[in-house]
Amino acid sequence: MKNQSVTPTLEDRCRAIELLILDVDGVLTAGGITYADDGKESKTFHVRDGSGLKIWEYLGKRSAIISGRSSRVVEIRAGEVGVATVIQGALHKMPAYRQLLKETGLRPDQVCFVGDDAPDLPILRNCGLAVAPADGCPDVLQAAHLVTMKRGGEGAVREVIELILRCQGLWQKLLEDWNGQKLSEL
Repeated sequence: MKNQSVTPTLEDRCRAIELLILDVDGVLTAGGITYADDGKESKTFHVRDGSGLKIWEYLGKRSAIISGRSSRVVEIRAGEVGVATVIQGALHKMPAYRQLLKETGLRPDQVCFVGDDAPDLPILRNCGLAVAPADGCPDVLQAAHLVTMKRGGEGAVREVIELILRCQGLWQKLLEDWNGQKLSEL
């Protein structure tokens, strides 16, 4: 009898996820980079991506950022939303990914990576759940297990978080907890 490998379903992939790794430009932002006259950079982040990351943290899940660029604004935002590990200036992202796996003791199948451009392909091809925002580059869209309905910087990260938590049975429990709160508990 032949050894038949079964391709995991999207739900199976989601159930295994313990670590969410994100690119920044084109994932947490729409990909635009704005410079003021003084040369300072600014970025716009979607509030629901941030609240999704806070929910992720609240439920005991881990998150990280691996970005090819470096920006102080990313460190500030990561701190606000509970992303503990921020690796910036990673021209080649695989060494940073390998280090994260080593530090966390997690397997690749327990990692979801959200990326939008060609430098993200090595990690997308070596994780349990490879996700691209709707406006990712064609090669990334092809490599992804999931392409979000939302574009980068427009709630794509929140969409991924909700999907994973729904598949893990945690989203509904969270909603029930919130719906059951009384004013006296707030």
